[in-house]
Amino acid sequence: MNIWVCLKQTFDTEEKIKLDNGRIVEDDVNWVINPYDEYAVEEAVRLREQCGGQVTVVTVGPERVDTALRHALAMGADQAAAIGGVEGDETVIASALACYLKDQPCDLILAGNQSIDNGAGQVGVRVAEHLHIPHVTSVIKLAVEDNAVKLERDVEGDIYHIEARLPLLVTCQQGLNDPRYPSLPNIMKAKKKPIDRIDAAQLSGFAASSKTVTVDRYLPPRREPCRFIDAGDARKTAGQLVSILFAQKSIL
Repeated sequence: MNIWVCLKQTFDTEEKIKLDNGRIVEDDVNWVINPYDEYAVEEAVRLREQCGGQVTVVTVGPERVDTALRHALAMGADQAAAIGGVEGDETVIASALACYLKDQPCDLILAGNQSIDNGAGQVGVRVAEHLHIPHVTSVIKLAVEDNAVKLERDVEGDIYHIEARLPLLVTCQQGLNDPRYPSLPNIMKAKKKPIDRIDAAQLSGFAASSKTVTVDRYLPPRREPCRFIDAGDARKTAGQLVSILFAQKSIL
C-alpha cells in the first residue's frame, strides 16, 4: 500500500510570536513538525507495519522544512519530498501538493486535522477535491481491511462511524494514536536519507493564486489585572460594574 502524509512545519508551541510592522519575525525561531501531523505520520507507519507498503512524507516550504521531514523519517517514514517556490494561502499550498501527488501512486493520503499556527483545516480537503477522491476529516480511529477503510470521526463530542474505499484522504485528530518518540539510531539514519526536492514551477498544471489577503496582523491587547468592586449596596455595586463595562466598550 502506498501511503502519503502531507505535513507542515510550524513554530514550536513554546515560541512567543513577535511582529514587526505586521510581519511575523521568523529569525532565531525554533521550528517543529505540526503536532497534528505527527498523528498522521504515526498512523501511516502503523498501517505500513500491519499491511506492508511504503510511507512517503511531503511538504511545502523553504529548505528549513528539512527538519520536519527528517523528524518524520526518524519516526519511521520511508521517503520524503519537499516542494519549494510556493507562496500563498491554503489554496496555493493545496494546489501544489495535488499537482505533485496526481502523478504518484497513492492509495491513502493522511494529513493533520489542522495546523497549530492558523488552524484553517483546509489543505487536506482541498487536496482531496483536486484529486477527485473522497475524504474524511477529524478521524480518531482508522482500520484498513483489503480495500475497505473503517473510520470513526469526532463530531462535536459525538462519533460518526464511516466506511470508505481506497483511494482516500484522511485528516487525523488528537486521540487517533500516541506518536512515538524517534530513537537516537533512527534519528541518525534519518539524517542520511535523501529528500526529493521539487520546484513548484516544474509541476504540471500548477498555476494557483491566493484567494485571501492578509490585511493586518496584531497581538491581542495585554490582559489587565483583575479589578475588584467593593461589596456593598447591590444597586450601587451594579452601577459601578455597568460603568466599567461601558468604559471598556466590552458590551458595545
